[in-house]
Amino acid sequence: MRVLLLLGLLMSITGFSQQTRTVTGKVTDLKDGAPLAGVSVKAKGKSQVTTTGVDGTFSLAVPDATTALEFSYVGYGDLEVPVSDNMNVVMSASEKSLNEVVVVGYGTATKKNVSGSISKVSGKDVSNFPAPSFESAIQGKAPGVVVESGSGKVGQGIKIRIRGTSSISASSQPLYVVDGLPITSSSQSDPTNDATNPLIDINPNDIESIEVLKDASASAIYGARAANGVVLITTKKGRNSQKTNIELNVTHSWSNPTKKRQFLDAKQYVDLINIAAQTDAEYDFNNGVSGYETLDQALADYQDFYYSNILDVFSLGTDWRNQAVNTNWQDLLYNKNAPQRQVDLSASGGSDKTRFFVSGFYNDQEAIVINNRFSRYGGRFNIEHNATSNLTLGVNVAVNRSELRRVSNDNAFSTPGQLVAQLPISPVYDPETGKLNGNTLYSNGLFDAQFNSDRQVTFRTIGNAFANLNILPSLSFRSEFGADILSLSQESFQGKETIDGAGIGKGGYINTQNVNFNTNNYFTFTPKIGEGHKLNTVLGMSYQQGDIKQAFVNGETYPSDAIKNLSAATNITFGSTSGSRYTFLSYFLRANYSFQDKYLLSASVRSDASSRFGPNSRYGWFPAVSAGWVLSEEKFMQNLSFLSFLKLRASYGLTGNAEIGESSFLALYGISNYPGFPGYVPLQLANPDLKWERTKQADIGLEFGILNNRVSAEVDYYNKKTNDLLLAVNVPATTGYTTILQNLGNMDNSGWEFLLTGRIFDGAFKWTSSINAAFNKNTVRNLKGQVIEGGGGIQRAVEGQPIGVFFMPKYLGVDPETGDALYADAEGKPTNDYGSAERVVVGKSNPDWTGGFSNTFSYKGFDLNTLFTFVSGNDIYNLGGVYQSSGFYNGYFDNKTVDMLNAWQKPGDITNVPRIGYFYGVDDGDNSTRWLYDGSYIRLRTVSLGYNLPKSVTSSLKISSARFYVSGTNLWTLTDYPGDPEVNTQTLGNIGGGQDFYTIPQAKTITVGVNVRF
Repeated sequence: MRVLLLLGLLMSITGFSQQTRTVTGKVTDLKDGAPLAGVSVKAKGKSQVTTTGVDGTFSLAVPDATTALEFSYVGYGDLEVPVSDNMNVVMSASEKSLNEVVVVGYGTATKKNVSGSISKVSGKDVSNFPAPSFESAIQGKAPGVVVESGSGKVGQGIKIRIRGTSSISASSQPLYVVDGLPITSSSQSDPTNDATNPLIDINPNDIESIEVLKDASASAIYGARAANGVVLITTKKGRNSQKTNIELNVTHSWSNPTKKRQFLDAKQYVDLINIAAQTDAEYDFNNGVSGYETLDQALADYQDFYYSNILDVFSLGTDWRNQAVNTNWQDLLYNKNAPQRQVDLSASGGSDKTRFFVSGFYNDQEAIVINNRFSRYGGRFNIEHNATSNLTLGVNVAVNRSELRRVSNDNAFSTPGQLVAQLPISPVYDPETGKLNGNTLYSNGLFDAQFNSDRQVTFRTIGNAFANLNILPSLSFRSEFGADILSLSQESFQGKETIDGAGIGKGGYINTQNVNFNTNNYFTFTPKIGEGHKLNTVLGMSYQQGDIKQAFVNGETYPSDAIKNLSAATNITFGSTSGSRYTFLSYFLRANYSFQDKYLLSASVRSDASSRFGPNSRYGWFPAVSAGWVLSEEKFMQNLSFLSFLKLRASYGLTGNAEIGESSFLALYGISNYPGFPGYVPLQLANPDLKWERTKQADIGLEFGILNNRVSAEVDYYNKKTNDLLLAVNVPATTGYTTILQNLGNMDNSGWEFLLTGRIFDGAFKWTSSINAAFNKNTVRNLKGQVIEGGGGIQRAVEGQPIGVFFMPKYLGVDPETGDALYADAEGKPTNDYGSAERVVVGKSNPDWTGGFSNTFSYKGFDLNTLFTFVSGNDIYNLGGVYQSSGFYNGYFDNKTVDMLNAWQKPGDITNVPRIGYFYGVDDGDNSTRWLYDGSYIRLRTVSLGYNLPKSVTSSLKISSARFYVSGTNLWTLTDYPGDPEVNTQTLGNIGGGQDFYTIPQAKTITVGVNVRF
């Protein structure tokens, strides 16, 4: 009893000596002043802790001796604030916060404890961007991630390379994972047209974050499909104890082409015809070819040829001599101020047991090119519910419908882009009938715009359901089942009046059903193993199955254009169906260990089995290991007061590539029906030993922060070596085949990545700046003499060179005495004989340097954001130059670019344009470096100016916040290329790239918008 009394006395004395005080306050978001619920509030150095309520308020009893409170919240920078009785604390989201949570494969981690290379792009960086797909919005925001939009057409496939191209014949596109579900990202539409982009079915405004896993340590957990990098997309969720927030986004945009080429007007075209006639006449007269007595006689005859065969024919009876018609065909292929409208409405919130996010959206975008339009609508519903204290259930599902109205690919007269080839003396409409002019140099693409249609409709559901069971305090089990169900129908029609309709009318129908389902089941073990030790282990399995069915039907001979579907076709000329299935069965293990938060170690291994490979090599193992050392936590670094953070990390691992399609290892036969007798024909040689491409990657990185992390930086060096390339190897055609898919050859990618971020001003006026840059060197190795051509035969994959090098003769200019075009022969000497010119490596399509430079300014209610992107070290080949910027010798009377007026005319002329003429001009219509340009550019990618209404106004309007803004995209570009440097008619290939063949330039867009929260 005495002992109990003594203990009570001691406790009372202790309680008296440590008197408490109650601290209250409120935590809000810097961006919009909204209250933050669930923020952890802890007394510094003490055990007292609480969390903020739904209105952001808190109350905490702390000992009198407490000097400060510590505030922490997922995705926000930690704060330490001196104690006062009533505290108003403002927290800001910090993309580079060391405690920021990043998503990794099958889990999450804090940035400070990550020893792999991961780039994160937040959802706010991709929201409200005036393009259908989120990839366009991440361009220039993640070092080492190169985004190439093929053209200004909407819905077109987008090429992404993470740390370079890793394959020749297999896909080099990354793996995309949405909320744990690997999704379909390859084109599912008409294979005879440009590839389309299935990722446009993901609403960018539903995205919470995008993590790009770049090195093997980060991506090897996805094993056989991670060689090209992994893009993890996390959609928005609700939060515990969060009041329901309703958000409305409304935007309207207007778009025009970034850059138009300069083509000849009617007078200039006639002048060029006269230059050609003069050149032909002088050559004929001076060389005595036809025996003219005077130059004037020769000139009169040649002018008569040009006038009667070109100008009189295609002017359609109008007075071309007085420029009665001066048609700007280029203007006719574009929509002026093409509009785009988007509306997003979402709600999110949660209680202590249930969290939800629900959204709906509508988007309608008219492209800058006629007849090209994209629209979509749909919704998302994400919910999580704590069924018990140990069991959490959830569903993430999005349902979308999209419609894409397409135009032909670049290499077709029916595409609007080739309207520029028409003569400016040709009227758009027949002066007598008032109908479209059918008497043009080439088929009038406006007929196709009026009478053709190509409509692609996609219904898509992407979703998964999960259950998370806490078995023990340190052991949990998660089971997920998800499906990506894509249903695409494409109906096309070519009217009788069009070149594709061929006077009879043609139609086609394509139906694609792609069902991809995936299940992940894994344990997470986080035991307590002693002071300073932390261990996180993941062990599990994954199964994925994809089923694809396609049907193609073509018909022709329509009675009229009134009915455009196949029911009106008199003849069904083609029909085919196909189906395929692929499966992956995988097991994976990962362990992350840290000691005292300064010594980091991570290891993972994944076993994959795939139906895509031969029975002799169906299984693959993909291990990886990484280590990190947080030097700033060491005692010997404590005296460096300016240094806030310093971490050294390194990794090494093995990943694979399985993107070769189905049945590539089998001997395949096709159906033959000639003449009227069914049979089989061999299509593909078997290779039962076909196996994975394997990429070994080493990475070493340094992260540091100075001045209380006011300035932070990351530097990475990587070296990727891909072996056993899945290569379409050439075989003698006498075998009946041309190629066989084998594992042959190597490819190397090595480079540097840099990221520097600084808070330059941090007071009432805020200025944050960030610059990132990446350098990549690609080299093809050990092809055993194979030369793999691509890109229409002008690009190659060849040993010792980067992939996609341009291979053609060097153009050396014009002989000033004769006007001949000069090329380099085998000895490098000038020759006017194109056949004697040597084809050599003259450039490459992939850049050396890429990056971006962003700035964010804010003052009171105003904010200004800018992003410049840059590309350097690549070349662009104007494939249309052989028609647009050459003479008439080959019969190409297309309208020309204005530089053709500088053509050579007399001895002594110094020019880069050879002698032109139909009979005695120079044969300059062949590929050469004459049309190869430096593709480097700097572009003002985005600029946005916004204003947030003050709280006094929003409170009176009964809303939480309101922001009005205006933004611009692609407003300014610095480049030496005469067109838009951001084009690629060879959209998704590994070898082909950097080609411009009448390609539509990128859109320059102005957007106005409003964001309101309730």
